[in-house]
Amino acid sequence: SRFDVSEGFRSILYYHQGLEGMREYLNKKGEFDRIVFFFSLPPKVYASTAKELVDEGFGAESSIIIEKPFGHDYESAVALNKEITQYFSEHQIYRIDHYLGKETVQNILVFRFANSLFEPIWNSRYIESIQISAFETIGTEGRAQYFDSSGIIRDMAQNHLMQLLCLVTMEPPITLAADDIRSAKVNVLRTLTIEDCHRWQYEGYRNEEGVAPDSETETYAELKMRINNYRWNRVPIYLRTGKYMPRKGTEIGIQFRTLPQLLFNEAGALPANNIIIRIQPNEGIFVDMLNKVPGTDQTLQQTSMKYTYRDAFDEEIPEAYQRLLLDVLRGDQTLFVSGEETEESWKLFNGFLDQGEVSIYRRGKVPTSRFAVNWIDFEEY
Repeated sequence: SRFDVSEGFRSILYYHQGLEGMREYLNKKGEFDRIVFFFSLPPKVYASTAKELVDEGFGAESSIIIEKPFGHDYESAVALNKEITQYFSEHQIYRIDHYLGKETVQNILVFRFANSLFEPIWNSRYIESIQISAFETIGTEGRAQYFDSSGIIRDMAQNHLMQLLCLVTMEPPITLAADDIRSAKVNVLRTLTIEDCHRWQYEGYRNEEGVAPDSETETYAELKMRINNYRWNRVPIYLRTGKYMPRKGTEIGIQFRTLPQLLFNEAGALPANNIIIRIQPNEGIFVDMLNKVPGTDQTLQQTSMKYTYRDAFDEEIPEAYQRLLLDVLRGDQTLFVSGEETEESWKLFNGFLDQGEVSIYRRGKVPTSRFAVNWIDFEEY
C-alpha cells in the first residue's frame, strides 16, 4: 500500500544515530522476523559496515541492500564480494540495479518466452543484429569528480546495459526462480566477448570542476560484442551510451535479416523489420513491418505496430525502486544482481577500461559511429 508522504510515511519514519540508538529502538519494539539494512554508503565501507552489523548481532536474520558500483574493475569486484560474504551469505545480499525494476525490463522474458509469435525467431537465423542505446541529455550534474574516476563504460555499460543484453539473449531458464534466472544470465556473460570499443568525451568536459585538465575519461562509448553460442552465432551486438545526447532514451533494437527481394525490389533495397523495446521514457514495444501504401502503385512503406503501457493499461506504472524494495521485503532476489554476475561482467570489460584514444564530440550531437552498422533511428519511436 502507498503512504501519504506528509502523514502516513512520516509516522513510521525514525532517525537513529549509530548502532546503539538503533539497538535500543529495536529492543523496545520487540522481536523482528527480519531486518533489512539499506547501505546508502560509499562502497569502500560496505565490508566494515557489514562486520559491525554482525558484531552487534544483526547478521543471522537480516538482509542488506547495496547499490552500484560493485567494484571498479574485476579485481576489486572479486575482493568486495569476498569481504561482504564473510559476514552475509549470498541469499542475504541484494545488489540493486534499478534498471531491473523497470516494468519493460521485467517484461522482456514474458515477451520472449510467452509469445509463440516471437520465441521461434529469436536466433541468428532470423536476427541480423541487436542494438542497445542509452542516451542522456544532461552532463555530470554535480558528479564530475566521481564520474571522472569512473566514465560512462563503468557507469552504464558494465552494469545497466549488460543486464538488458542478458535478458534479451539468455536461454530459457529452467524455472522462474531467482537462482535459475541469474544462472542463465551468467551463462550469457561467460560466452560474451567484446570485439571492439571506441570512446569519446564531450567538448568542455575537462573544464568542469572536479575534472582533471588532462582527463581521458569517456562520456560516450560504443561497443561491438558477440555471443559465442549456437543461438547467437554471426549476430553482432552493438551498445552505445553517452551524456549530452540530443534526446533522452533507453531502447533495445532487434534488427531482422531481410528476405531475398525478388518481387518488391524495383525501387531498391527494402528496410529491415525491427522490434523496438523502449525501456524509457513512455515504455512500450514497436514492431516495424512493410505494407503497401494505398493507391494504384505498388509502393511499399515501413509502418509500425505500437504497444505502449500508457495506452494498454489503466494501472499506474510503479517506480523501479518501489518494486525492488518490495521484493527485498518478500525475500525475492530475481530482480537483483548476483555476486557471480558482477564478477563475470567486470571480467568481460577488464581489458577495455580506460583503453584507447578518446575523441571529442559536440554537445547535443551523437558521434559518427566507427562501426559498419545501420543504427536504428530510435527517435522515430
